[in-house]
Amino acid sequence: MDVNFSQDKDLAIDFLQNFADAKGEAKYMSILQDVANRKIKAIQIDIEDLFDYKDLDEEFVGRVTENTRRYVEIFADAIDELIPEPTEVLQDDDHDVLMTQRAEEGNENADGTDPRQRMPPEIKRLYEVYIRASSRGQPFTIREVRASNIGQLVKISGIVTRCSDVKPLMKVAVYTCEECGFEIYQEVTARVFMPLFKCPSKRCNVNRAQGNLILQLRASKFLKFQEAKLQELAEHVPKGHIPRTMTVHFRGELTRKVSPGDVVELSGIFLPIPYTGFRAMRAGLVADTYLEAMSISHFKKKYEEYELKGDEEEQIARLSEDGDIYNKLARSLAPEIFGHEDIKKALLLLLVGAPHRKLKDGMKIRGDLHICLMGDPGVAKSQLLKHIINVAPRGVYTTGKGSSGVGLTAAVQKDPVTNEMVLEGGALVLADMGICAIDEFDKMDESDRTAIHEVMEQQTVSIAKAGITTSLNARTAVLAAANPAWGRYDLRRTPAENINLPPALLSRFDLLWLILDKADMDNDLEMARHVVYVHQNRESPALGFSPLEASVLRAYISAARKLSPSVPRELEEYIATAYSSIRQEEAKSNSPHSYTTVRTLLSILRISAALARLRFSETVGQSDVDEALRLMQMSKFSLYSDDRQRSGLDAISDIYSILRDEAARSNKMDVSYSQALNRISRMGYTEAQLKECLEEYAALNVWQIHPNTFDIRFIDA
Repeated sequence: MDVNFSQDKDLAIDFLQNFADAKGEAKYMSILQDVANRKIKAIQIDIEDLFDYKDLDEEFVGRVTENTRRYVEIFADAIDELIPEPTEVLQDDDHDVLMTQRAEEGNENADGTDPRQRMPPEIKRLYEVYIRASSRGQPFTIREVRASNIGQLVKISGIVTRCSDVKPLMKVAVYTCEECGFEIYQEVTARVFMPLFKCPSKRCNVNRAQGNLILQLRASKFLKFQEAKLQELAEHVPKGHIPRTMTVHFRGELTRKVSPGDVVELSGIFLPIPYTGFRAMRAGLVADTYLEAMSISHFKKKYEEYELKGDEEEQIARLSEDGDIYNKLARSLAPEIFGHEDIKKALLLLLVGAPHRKLKDGMKIRGDLHICLMGDPGVAKSQLLKHIINVAPRGVYTTGKGSSGVGLTAAVQKDPVTNEMVLEGGALVLADMGICAIDEFDKMDESDRTAIHEVMEQQTVSIAKAGITTSLNARTAVLAAANPAWGRYDLRRTPAENINLPPALLSRFDLLWLILDKADMDNDLEMARHVVYVHQNRESPALGFSPLEASVLRAYISAARKLSPSVPRELEEYIATAYSSIRQEEAKSNSPHSYTTVRTLLSILRISAALARLRFSETVGQSDVDEALRLMQMSKFSLYSDDRQRSGLDAISDIYSILRDEAARSNKMDVSYSQALNRISRMGYTEAQLKECLEEYAALNVWQIHPNTFDIRFIDA
């Protein structure tokens, strides 16, 4: 097929000049103006725009996708001709000074015989051209990219497993000759090049002077270069195979866009690269392949990178005004899983987190919440973990037996490229600013579990191995799931024996949730119906509202995480009293259900701040503190209900004794309805049970009830 490249260049110029976007503005000319004003460096040409442009035939688009490397150069030549004059006053930098000097000296210094004395257009360019693949159509998996795709523009999805540092890559080497003083240019197209040693100019040839060439690094052109490894996603690997990897090269403005653990969709040119050096001797005629990246899109953006679009902002504003948003967001998490409403609320708060506090003297107080779900087999712990990892923009899922101490923190490995010892981050480091879910937490070896202690409180991983002494950031929220010591919770033994985790680790969890699987006729019937419905229809039964999608949840949480709520003065005493009363109750009991330490007080503050964030409030309210205390109490609810059964009290009598103790504690005869409801809900009772109790004891003339406010006044007998 005869291809006329100069004709294609004219087509490219026509397209760049005349293509208009949806608003009717010249899209690419405004980009070129920004480039001329040095606001941006990258020019992305969308294949979709080429499709939509009326004056281009489909053959031209086909040629661009099948011979992309050449057409990047053609578009760059077209842009050289079209680039407008800057409309703003620019400061002269080194590049400008060099270019004006070359322009002045160029005429007298070049004798025009040798092409290497002509200045390559590449050295004048202050921009990079990328051709972005169409967003329509499914991306390839790494397995589907074959030899027939070499040189073509392909779109691939995968997970980034490792990234090299960003290094400078030489694009144009510039030499000066010691004899004749000419500037010699050498374009570098591959990863390696052979430097010039002899001056090729006419003057040196005539004089028979073999001029010595000196490489001028200052005048040469370098590009930022980064290498990454892309691995197939687990769902694309055929059964019985191991995931394949591919090398990806990022240049210029695309560097530093990905980090290990990101799930990305890349478009780029699939190219071969011969082995160099000693590896070439071993490889023989075999060449390696790589992907020259042209565009990157992330499947899940980080919270900080979320830019809300107009309709999303409206939707979030509407949701934030909804009074019941806390319950709606919680019920939208894993709606296929029956019940567990309070656990879902806790997991929602884990996603939101509290603000990190940094004190003046450099001391840090963590804001991430840690939650441990401990329960009988078959209560959907692992499913909840998996779902949270899907919702969180950055999440890593590991299991207890499948992870060693170094696998969680960091391992020292030999870099295959440079042969140096490098640190390879483990699961907790990869989940930095995200969530690390650890399943089968109780089955981990004791020595491996100690690696988590530092991460959970100091939020760093300190290492002193193989001559590397350093500290890595691991600002991670840990979500662990475990079974009790004997597989199922044994009610005849104490909670401490059942939980079987060291107190040092337990105190680091903000909430330790005990989920007991008890036989209950009504509850079991409802659950069975729910499970059968999900099996039949592959969706959850109606919740009374449409559950929010993961993308909306992420957008809402990203907006909530921008706030940094503070605790007002008037709540200080309230929180302090609540904390001291929890400690007193624990001291009185023979077998305490939990270890309450000062970390518990910090947990109350963190959970309250997360609740305030959900309401988009700058200050923590008393309702937030009450809900935080209620969640802490509910996490052990299944144990309290057992204690009550043992003591033989029914719900009504128990509520009466709780209210009588409350009145005795405050030395008053009156108890307000809101106070009573707050107190009994912490103990796991409902408002209906409270009303039943009020009516029953009012009939017995034990107390009087206000007809409108339902406040209680004890009749002094």
